[in-house]
Amino acid sequence: MFFFDRNDVPTQINRIQELNDLENAETSMTRQISDTRKELESLKSSPEMLEKYAREKYLMKKPNEDLFVVETVIEK
Repeated sequence: MFFFDRNDVPTQINRIQELNDLENAETSMTRQISDTRKELESLKSSPEMLEKYAREKYLMKKPNEDLFVVETVIEK
């Protein structure tokens, strides 16, 4: 019964670990959803924030502007 049952100790340990991993993932996703909702409300309420977001995320620019993208390379 200790090692041959469907609910043996090693299986229970694995299930507890999986449950902990899932709970941690849920916490992380809940935090991410909250942050995304705050960002959405900020974008809806402020045209300046919407413009900043569009410029940074989608590299949008005004017709009379030049856009320079600077990428940093991290060497290992």
